[in-house]
Parts: sequence; C-alpha cells; structure tokens
Amino acid sequence: MENAESLLNLISQNIWIIMMFPLLGVGLYFTVGLRLMTLIQIPSAFKKLLSKDASDASTESGEISSFKALMTALAATVGTGNIAGVATAIFLGGPGAVFWMWMTALFGMATKYSEALLAVHYREKNIKGNFVGGPMYYIKNGLGKRWQWLGISFAFLAIFAGLGAGNTVQSNSIADVLYSNLRVPHWITGITILLLVGMVLIGGVKRIANVAGKLVPIMIIAYISATVLILLKNIEKIPDALFLILNDAFSGSAATGGFAGATVMAAIRFGVARGIFSNEAGLGSAPIAHAAAKTNDPVKQGTIGMLGTFIDTILVCTMTALVIIITGAWTSGANGATLTASAFSSALPYGNYIVMIALIVFAFTTILGWSYYGERCAEFIFGPKSITPFRIIWCLAIPIGAITGLELIWLIADIMNAMMAIPNLTALILLSPVVFKISKDYIDKK
Repeated sequence: MENAESLLNLISQNIWIIMMFPLLGVGLYFTVGLRLMTLIQIPSAFKKLLSKDASDASTESGEISSFKALMTALAATVGTGNIAGVATAIFLGGPGAVFWMWMTALFGMATKYSEALLAVHYREKNIKGNFVGGPMYYIKNGLGKRWQWLGISFAFLAIFAGLGAGNTVQSNSIADVLYSNLRVPHWITGITILLLVGMVLIGGVKRIANVAGKLVPIMIIAYISATVLILLKNIEKIPDALFLILNDAFSGSAATGGFAGATVMAAIRFGVARGIFSNEAGLGSAPIAHAAAKTNDPVKQGTIGMLGTFIDTILVCTMTALVIIITGAWTSGANGATLTASAFSSALPYGNYIVMIALIVFAFTTILGWSYYGERCAEFIFGPKSITPFRIIWCLAIPIGAITGLELIWLIADIMNAMMAIPNLTALILLSPVVFKISKDYIDKK
C-alpha cells in the first residue's frame, strides 16, 4: 500500500507540471485567436450578468437563468483552493506565485469562454426534456460519433474526480475544521452534510441553482468584505505587497523567517498549478452547468461564463494572497489553511473563525456543484436511470469522507482531475474554428 501511495504521489506531483503547459497554451491560443476579446469584454460581461435578461425573467430555452448557471459553476469552483490553495502556492513558490496565478486566470478566461460557448451551442435535450451539455456533448455533437469514446473518457474521469476532490475531500475538510475549532465529532458532521445535500439534490439542478444563487454571492461578498477590512487597516502596505509579487515572479523569493525561499521556476510551477486547480479553466467541469442556462446565445453565455475565472482567481484568490503577504504570515513557515487562518487572526479578532466559516461554506457548495457535474456525466454514460443511484452513492460518500483518512483518495482524485483536461483540451482545439466563427459573426452583427 505504501509503494502504491508513493507512486500515486509521484504521478500527482508531476501530472500538474506536465498539464500546465497545454492548459496555459490553449488559453493563450484562444486569447490571441479571439483577438483579446475576453479581456476587452470584462466590463460588458459584468453588465450582461447583472442585466434583467440574465435573471429568471428570461423566456429563452434552458433550465436555469444565466446568473444561476454561473453561480452553480462558481459553487463548484470557489472552494478550499481559494483559501488553502493560495496559501500553498505562496508557501512553496513565494509571493511571485500569485503573479502566475493571475496569468492562468487571464488566459483561462478565454478557455472558459470557449467551453461555455460550445456547451450551449452543442447541448441537447434528455428524455425529460431538460437541456444537458458539457465536454462530453460537444465532443459527441461537434466532432461526431467516432469521437464519442473521448466524451465517455471525460465523463468517467469527471465522476471519479468529483467523488474525490468534489465530495469526500470537501466533507473531510469541513469535519476537520469543525473538530479542531469546536470539537464537533467527525461522524456528526458527516451525517449533517449528508442530510443537507440530500435535501438539495432531490430538487435537481433547479434547486441546486437556487441554493447556489443565494449562497454563493453571499459567501463571496462576506469573504471579500473581511479581506477588504484587513487591507484597509494595512493600506500603506499594499503597494509593497504588489511590488513583492511582481518582483519575485521574475527574480525568485529570498529565504526569510520560516520561509525557505523559492526560485522563479517554483513560482511559475506552483502559481500555475494552484491557479488552474482553483479556477478549473480547461478542465471541462464548468460548461456542464452553463449548458443548462436560459439562453439561445452561446456568446452571451460564454462571456458570462468567463467571469467565473475572473471572480475566482483575480478577486477571491488575490484577496487571500494580499492578506497573507501584508500581515507577514507568509514568512511564518505555516502552510495551507493554517497559514490563511493565522494571517486573518493576526489582523482581525476571531479571524480564524472567519476562515473556518468560509471553508465550511465553500466546501459545502463545492459538494453541491460537483454533484450536478457527476450526475450529468453518469447520465451520459449509463442513461437517465443512473441518476437516482448516482445521487444515493454521492450522498453516502459524504460521511465516509468525513470520518476517513483521505490521502489515497485525494491522490487518485487529483490525478483524475488533471486527466479530465486531456479530452476537453483536445475537443477545444479541434472545435476552435467553431468558436472563432460564432464569435466573429456576433461581433460583426454588433
């Protein structure tokens, strides 16, 4: 068992190093191919997101509003990576890693735009008359039946990645943080989450979207508000923190305090890897949610969809990083969520409890968002009859994750998560002419 775990650990460490090149490369390819459209359209995208057409008032085809589709995608995306992942990137790569996280987001927006556009363009109706889509469907409907094996491969990898990274790891994180702060037994946490998630899943995507539509904006605004308060209290340190990020991105970070130092290559490696892990651009999960949006306009949903990467990394991750840097906690030698908690507690009374609540809510919504992804993937492989059995398995996995050591499960899920990108990136490149044509036609009309 130890040998198997060591092998998986080695694969897990290296697969993200390998995958960051095609993930960044595809993002750069679409950014240039779309003539920087995704960067130029950021203000317009927020305007579309907050418009009446993006709300439930829309009468266009789809199951949930464009706003709720983005919130469902953000529910699965904004998670422990925004708290523990950012801290790990800084711990291993220094402050310069934050700059490379920004780069993954700016290029990743073009990838996410293309994914959401294709998801709406190639979606279809299932037996119940509901719209379903995502990489497996734009592979099948865009590339043809001879490529269906690639769609099945994606769906299979996504199910196992979801059961690991999207379910058991999240319930374990909630159970650990509640036990360490409030001494709540792991099994009670596991059963409680099971019941809460079960009640939501009974209502399907519409109930998931309703919960996400209310919970996600509140949790992001509350978390950012806490970080803004810390930044305002230390406003004179922000310019130095930004200079440190930019300088260390190209010169490396010197050893200081409990920080062992980091090279430029370490900053790039851990910044890109953690950035992609956080915003999931190119992995193919978010377009599954965007395919259910009430819209007949793929470009509109693409521009709204790309905001998921902007909000996740440029806003939430940056806020976490700045708090860690300006408080000096990054030199303490702490890592992960512990580093973030120590940064918050040093700047605010009960700051560690703010991090605890954020972790719980982020992890809970991740379980909800990934449940929908896994359900759609199971339906694609096994048909509609698999939905109820999948929901039962998904719920039963929650308490198992809460009470079990997850080192092996986490390693397998991490590998599956990275491998999801292979079929998705293949489809994106092959279907890029479709993305460019639809986008050009839209711009010409405007």
